[in-house]
Amino acid sequence: MAIVRGTSEQASLDAGRVLLEEGIRLVEVTLTTPGALSTVAALREAAPEGAFVGVGTVLTEDDVAGVAAAGGDFVVTPAVTPAVAEAARRGLPCAAGAFTATEAYAAWSAGAEVVKLFPASVGGPGHLKALRDPFPDIPFMAVGGVGISEARAYLTAGAIGAGVGGPLVGDAASGGSLDALRARARAFASWAGDAGDRR
Repeated sequence: MAIVRGTSEQASLDAGRVLLEEGIRLVEVTLTTPGALSTVAALREAAPEGAFVGVGTVLTEDDVAGVAAAGGDFVVTPAVTPAVAEAARRGLPCAAGAFTATEAYAAWSAGAEVVKLFPASVGGPGHLKALRDPFPDIPFMAVGGVGISEARAYLTAGAIGAGVGGPLVGDAASGGSLDALRARARAFASWAGDAGDRR
């Protein structure tokens, strides 16, 4: 999952389009990005079949209502917030942020489809494995300080996927090079396809 956290609405939209064009099939636009909801609505219109565009840094019930109104496909939270239960109530898939065993269980109990181990880099793949042992039925995604080389280790430790911001998007969502983003996106999409085939 690509995480678009930018400082420019137009640049974020352009970055999202490049990601979708190059085969990235899960794109998250964070609510901290200017014009996030209008960007999501536009990306949904441009998204090819089988691609999903959602909203991250979702905290409140009102935030979830905004995501639904914009046509977002999923919700991502940084923690176990009121948005998790509200997303479940609305039938919107939610990746809920958690770091500890207590938080992971709370997120899952509140209706999260996936628990987002965040920030993953603090504990590393070993932390993920330690959480997976008592919670084998909870699907975990690693987010925070994860690039291609790190993602391999998290998948080996049992993650179903990874959320990637800076190592993939770079500064493209703030006006940086779209050509460089395109090259990174191709590499990530190719790697993810190969990783999926090996699972």
